[in-house]
Amino acid sequence: MKILANHKIKALFYKILLSMIGFSLLFAAFMWLEPRKTVFYMGISALSMGFLIIAACYGYFKEQNNIMENAVEQIKEYISGSKEARIECQDEGELYRLFHEVNSLVSILNAHIENEGKAKEFLKNTISDISHQLKTPLAALNIYNGILQGEAENLSIVKEFAVLSEQELERIETLVQSLLKISKFDAGTIVMEKTPENIFEMMEHIKKRFSFRARQEGKEILLSGDESADFICDCNWLMEAMANIVKNALDHTEKGNSVWIEWKISASFLQIAVKDNGSGIHPEDLYYIFKRFYRSRYSKNTQGAGLGLPLAKSIVEAHGGSISADSTLGSGTTFYINLPFLL
Repeated sequence: MKILANHKIKALFYKILLSMIGFSLLFAAFMWLEPRKTVFYMGISALSMGFLIIAACYGYFKEQNNIMENAVEQIKEYISGSKEARIECQDEGELYRLFHEVNSLVSILNAHIENEGKAKEFLKNTISDISHQLKTPLAALNIYNGILQGEAENLSIVKEFAVLSEQELERIETLVQSLLKISKFDAGTIVMEKTPENIFEMMEHIKKRFSFRARQEGKEILLSGDESADFICDCNWLMEAMANIVKNALDHTEKGNSVWIEWKISASFLQIAVKDNGSGIHPEDLYYIFKRFYRSRYSKNTQGAGLGLPLAKSIVEAHGGSISADSTLGSGTTFYINLPFLL
């Protein structure tokens, strides 16, 4: 019986049982010595047994009351804010099982409180980062607007700063759009619309998207992989991830450098590698490159908001895949995207 698992309850039952046995033996002894006083001796024996049982029960329930009072005190301490408050539950039995479950509940609540605190801290830092990211283009726009107002009659200056203003507005739009996309992934509201797609056509589209910039900067984008291979994915989102990675590669290469997009298929996964022979990533930064708003103190790129790679990571993981990077400072960087092959 589970009720007898607790040694204190078991001891109480033993005491009651011994009292009953003692009563029986005492009554039998009195009957043997003085059989004519049966009723008297029966009363004496019953009173003795009753006293022993009451004493045993009183001791047990007094101890149980102390245990419950201690448990209530610990619960009050936890409610008052003491995260270390716990109920002693080293014994066996249903009561101590209840105490153990209460302690487990306290641990779960503490974990939720800690996670909520981290979430609030993350939100505070994110808002601070967004504010910082918006300050630069907004300050630039304010300066450009002042120049435009002062040079209203000088058409060439107006055109020049109108172009700069447009660039800053594009930066703000890119930042806001990236934040909205990442927030949707965080909220789990993005549904991947997966269809069979030709990998070469997707990569060719990415190449064409950046070909004008690559020609202007004297760089080259090269493709390598099976042109007939198909893959089940959400084409729009996966190309968004690829575009962010290729843009990052172009941002960190110089004139004459190249960016290679290579892919290969095995029985279980598709691997896409984006390689460049640019400046590489400093070892100190490699661990943090997928962190939102992370800006390296070694990076010469001052335009990025630090959201492209985190967004790419969210997209790849939404496809059930993983993304990693390998880099040698001064020699280049390779990003590896591994996606489960479902076709």
